[in-house]
Amino acid sequence: MWTAIKGFTERHPRLTAWIALAIGMVAILLWSARDVGLTPSQLLALVIATIVLAGLCVWIISWEDDEEETGSQSSSSKP
Repeated sequence: MWTAIKGFTERHPRLTAWIALAIGMVAILLWSARDVGLTPSQLLALVIATIVLAGLCVWIISWEDDEEETGSQSSSSKP
């Protein structure tokens, strides 16, 4: 089981980061909103927005990875 999880995280690092970040952010959201009195539909909308936000955060952070890969490829191709 652990080898399957490790293989998945190595094959899909951004998806893994999205899942981990979303779980953490949703947990903080639910803990913070426990006494606010939101309706279930409002809470569901906030959870969905939080999951999307976590995905956007991982995507934006990955821009730096893409720039580093592009920079290393172009510098290695120079004579």
